[in-house]
Amino acid sequence: MRTVAVVGASLAGLSAARSLRKQGYDGRLVVIGDELHRPYDRPPLSKEFLAGTLGEADLALEADDEDLGAEWLLGARATGLDRADRAVRLADGREVRADGIVLATGAAARTLPGSAGLAGVHTLRTLDDARALRDELARGGRLVVIGGGFIGAEVASTAYGLGLDVTVVEAAPTPLAGPLGAEMGTLVSALHADHGVRLLCGVGVKGLSGETRVDAVLLEDGRSLPADTVVVGVGARPCVDWLEGSGVDLDNGVRCGADGRTSLASVVAVGDCANWYDPRAGVHRRVEHWTGARERPEAAVATLLAGGAVEPGVPRPPYFWSDQYGVKIQFAGHAAGADSVTIEEGAADGRNVLAVYRRAGTPVAVLGMNQPRLFTRWRKQLASATS
Repeated sequence: MRTVAVVGASLAGLSAARSLRKQGYDGRLVVIGDELHRPYDRPPLSKEFLAGTLGEADLALEADDEDLGAEWLLGARATGLDRADRAVRLADGREVRADGIVLATGAAARTLPGSAGLAGVHTLRTLDDARALRDELARGGRLVVIGGGFIGAEVASTAYGLGLDVTVVEAAPTPLAGPLGAEMGTLVSALHADHGVRLLCGVGVKGLSGETRVDAVLLEDGRSLPADTVVVGVGARPCVDWLEGSGVDLDNGVRCGADGRTSLASVVAVGDCANWYDPRAGVHRRVEHWTGARERPEAAVATLLAGGAVEPGVPRPPYFWSDQYGVKIQFAGHAAGADSVTIEEGAADGRNVLAVYRRAGTPVAVLGMNQPRLFTRWRKQLASATS
């Protein structure tokens, strides 16, 4: 291959570029990113950066002396993929022709219908989002977070620490039931009540009120929640619209094999936009976690450079973490399909548990709250059992 284009300049794209050089690729390498920023770390955006304890320089993912010998096209949005010419089309009219392509365009925050143009309403996905929200939170006042998932919970925790009056609204009966199951979702979301943050579950949002700036969140049950600032944390959608008609198979992102290969030869996908096949479960899964964006590009790049001639391995069980109200939450595996969950160490009321999820007696996932050493041990066991 004379040219490889990496479309996406966040962690997954950077990891792919690093893997290409590490695995011996010495040809032309083009990294395309729609943001103007060099690759930066996203997890701190909802925590330390938002709280003002971490600066922008601390978010950099590249070392000062790192040189991948790449051409960086930043502020360049991909708008199409021409499979005949092997070209990535950009919004400014340019085209990048490449022998191999890595799709790493990530995901974008979902928005609330009717909120466009209303001041005080935010999503949190990018550095620019975090800058704007940090300025808002510095004003204090009343914050309503729509969505009780991990991003919403982290923003609520950070805002509580900054002294704001915080309410979290979750449409589902139990926050975090999807990734953690109902029992552990209830336990983890109890951290809000522990710290005086209001949590309203089982009620949807009807809309927002305010002429030029939001002043309230209107609930479907008729209640109105006064708000100076609103954060919408209702999930993310994979950024794959630009691939429509390209021949790349799309299904909740880019549909991939267990090694990142797509339906087009010499095209692989990694990161939040990639819906990889999970050989353990026999289904495709789109994993939106930092560790997946860091680890999986190595296998995808090996597949790309070998022309698909390598046998795919078994990806490690997905892992993610969250920091809320001073509690470190860690999770590995898949809670879906587990038929039991037991607390092995700690106590629920102490918020320091180690819980193991099992299916037919076999561990399939593990959750830790302030149990980093035990969790690490169980995570290794989980990886060994499922490899």
